Amino acid sequence: MEFSSKLLESAVYEMSQLPGVGKRTALRLVLHLLRQPETQTHHLAEALLTMRDTIKFCKKCHNISDVDLCEICANPNRDTTLVCVVEDIRDVMAIESTSQYKGLYHVLGGKISPLDGIGPQELNIYSLIEKVKEGEVKEVIFALSSTMEGDTTNFYIYKQIETYTIQTSTIARGISVGDELEYADEVTLGRSILHRIPFESSLKN
Repeated sequence: MEFSSKLLESAVYEMSQLPGVGKRTALRLVLHLLRQPETQTHHLAEALLTMRDTIKFCKKCHNISDVDLCEICANPNRDTTLVCVVEDIRDVMAIESTSQYKGLYHVLGGKISPLDGIGPQELNIYSLIEKVKEGEVKEVIFALSSTMEGDTTNFYIYKQIETYTIQTSTIARGISVGDELEYADEVTLGRSILHRIPFESSLKN
């Protein structure tokens, strides 16, 4: 792809680094921005910079937040004895959209994947174990995708907390094997949360 401007080429290259955006799509997006009022592009750039520079991670659940404690953890009406373990913020948003879950979350920030160099130490696993040790949590719900990496992560955490007096469960398999939570429809995901099964039962399947 030939460019008449190095500035245009640089902008297209940076845009194409986004997931799912190829160079042709990046070019269309950049040319679109060039056709818009200058202030619109400035607002977009400022919003991205402000987000990147000031975004926080909740000190309790690792969810993305504007302040130290996210709105979910700060809500006195949430059930603090119930913790749903998810991979990232997209899963929190997917489950919240069902309006079927009233507990708290714990965002791992990924899944164990030795092939990708991601081990337990790269994830927010040990802070979850500390929550369990403190004794307030009564049930941990595993809501990771039903992939090999998700199942491996679930099992690793389960082995770390199985000696504590705590209930462990996993979302019902209304979610197809291999599916990511963010792509599940709200009704199916909501039912999977409500009809969760003991984690030990899932090990026998």
